[in-house]
Amino acid sequence: MTRKKQKNSRPARILLAAVIVVVAVMGVFIAGDALASEGHGEPRWGDLGWRVLNFVIFVGILWHFVGGLAVKYFRGRKQGIRETLDNLEERRRSASDELAAVEKRIAGLNLEREAILQESREQAQSLKEGIIAEAERQAAQIIAQAKSTAENEGRAVLAEVRAVIADEIVNAAEKVLAAKLDDAAHEKLIDNSLNKVVLQ
Repeated sequence: MTRKKQKNSRPARILLAAVIVVVAVMGVFIAGDALASEGHGEPRWGDLGWRVLNFVIFVGILWHFVGGLAVKYFRGRKQGIRETLDNLEERRRSASDELAAVEKRIAGLNLEREAILQESREQAQSLKEGIIAEAERQAAQIIAQAKSTAENEGRAVLAEVRAVIADEIVNAAEKVLAAKLDDAAHEKLIDNSLNKVVLQ
């Protein structure tokens, strides 16, 4: 028999011996009271001995058939309690690890949130600067186009004014010449003009 089995069977043996002693003592007192109540002067110890022996044999037989089952039950119960405690301890450790992981993730989320906010601020600032730069470029382009358009319109108006003035000058010159030239001078002027055109 191994030491483990010896250790496990020792409490069972102690328990069996204690039960036998208790039952024997109780049997002695019960038997003594019974004998005294029947009117016998002295208890008959031989009869009592046989009764105690019968009882011890009965307990021994009972222990032989049921004791192993009782020991197995209590061992199994003890093992079950031990496994439950170990399982609870393991679950407690696992829950503690999960709690630490969750707390770490929460701390990481706070850092990540701050990083995202900082990145968003930087992107917003960059976008703002880009929008301002694009607006300034478009404003400069609009101003340049407006200047160019104004200059072109000024040139067109100036050309139109020159044309009007030239027409007025020509009309005035025609009137002055028509008043000063007679028919003969007019024909001579036309002939000179035709000769210049033909020679050219």
